[in-house]
Formats: sequence, structure tokens, C-alpha cells
Amino acid sequence: MKLAIVTDSSAYLSERIKDHKNLFVIPIPVIIDGKPYDEGIDITYEDFYRRLNETKEFPTTSQPALGEVIEIYKKIKNLGYDTIISIHLSEGISGFVRILESIKDEIDGLTVIPYDSTITSVPMGYMVEKALELNDQNKTLPEILAGVDHIRDTTNAYIIVDDLNNLVRGGRLTNGAAIIGGLLKIKPILTFTNGKIVLAEKIRSLKKALQRTEEIIENHRQASNEELRIYVIHANNPDLAKQELEKLKIKYPEATIEVGTFGPVIGTHLGEKAIALGVSSM
Repeated sequence: MKLAIVTDSSAYLSERIKDHKNLFVIPIPVIIDGKPYDEGIDITYEDFYRRLNETKEFPTTSQPALGEVIEIYKKIKNLGYDTIISIHLSEGISGFVRILESIKDEIDGLTVIPYDSTITSVPMGYMVEKALELNDQNKTLPEILAGVDHIRDTTNAYIIVDDLNNLVRGGRLTNGAAIIGGLLKIKPILTFTNGKIVLAEKIRSLKKALQRTEEIIENHRQASNEELRIYVIHANNPDLAKQELEKLKIKYPEATIEVGTFGPVIGTHLGEKAIALGVSSM
């Protein structure tokens, strides 16, 4: 078996794997003022958040064109690969994984396994890294999938957004939750449930929301007998992310703590200044 790992541009990929020979990334389009930009190619993280404050219309996202995806898969086959694990953002955010199921048998001699991460950003990037790592160790396909499954099944993430309306306009959260947030002036804590973003708790201030999120992460740590990886993820909010990182380093000096960002695709839905804490098994 010669295995390639494919993911999409919403994954936050560490410097450890960005240039891995077996890794391929499908860019997701972001539409700003009617013009499409491929995430990570036509628009950078910094450019996106600058334009977000200047745009006349609310940005939107689109799915990659299937023809382009098939061409990427064909290119991978022509490089000698016979198997692909294609790890992508949650079906609750995008139907892309479901669509991949319809084309996975299009290329003769190539086995394509669409994989729903049920999340995105840094945790999804860690799933990609684990798949590459296990493949480098010459593990079998079932062993690699089991390793990625373990991360997915033990991952929990909690997001605090500055404005729920971004999620509502993008169709990623029920309007009722946004109305409640607006009336009560809350800082909602959101989480992923079955791959969908849902309102988990309503907190009165950012400080208290962060404290509560830290408590939830601690509860996960206490409930697990495994080594944990902790994530701090932000949408153009580096100062707050640094503050959280320093607190977590003091509280968990032996833990692996990774800081990452929400890129243009996820930033379109969460809005600027969102911050998330997450945890998963190693």
C-alpha cells in the first residue's frame, strides 16, 4: 500500500507536517464581495481578517469544485499512490465529505476513504498528523484509521464567539440561540455535538466564559487516564490566546499544548476574536 493523506485548507497544519511528501491539501473557496479566493492560496490568514473589517457584504464559503478534487486525486494516483485517506471538516459545517462519498470510486485503481473529522482547525490537523505518523511507521490501513478514530472520538472543543450573528447568517447555528444571546448580552460557549456547532452554555462575561471553559477542560482531564493534548485556537485574537496559553502551561506543565488559528473558512462563520479551548487524547 502506498498511502496519501488528503485534507482541506480548514485544517491547521503544524510546521512538523506541512511539507510532508504524503500530504496533499484541497483549498476551500471563500467569497468576499462576490469574488472567490482559495484559502491558503489566494488569501492569507492576515489578509482575510483585514478584509473582514472592510468588506461590504458578509463573506461566505463554498465547497471545492468536484472536478478539481477528482483532478487532485488523479494526480495523486499518477504519483504512484493506490490509497487515500481524505480527512475533512465536519459534515455539520460542510457537506463536502458526503459529496466525496459519491466520487470515491471514480478513479480505477485508487481506493479513496472519505473521513469526517467531526471538527476542524487544530484538532483536525492533529488527526492528519497522526495518520502521517502511523503511515511512516508502516502501520496497516486499519491501524491508521483506528489511530485517527481514537483522536476524533476523544476530542472535545469549546468556542467563545464575540458575535453569534456570524454563525446565524452562515446557517451554522439556530437563530433562536442568537436571539437569546442578544437579549441577555451573554458570551455563549459553543461546542461540537455530532459534528454540529451547538450552544452549550450561556455565560454573562468573557472572563467567566473562559473560566468555565477551563473548568470543562479540567473535567475532561480528570475523567481520562490517558495523556492529553490541549488546544488553544483563535480568530485573530493572539493576545487572548497567549494569556490562555500561559495559564494552561502553569496548570498543566507536562501537557502538550498547541496554539493555532481559525483560518478564513472557519473565521467566516465564527467571526473575528473567537477563541476556543480543546482537548483530545494523544
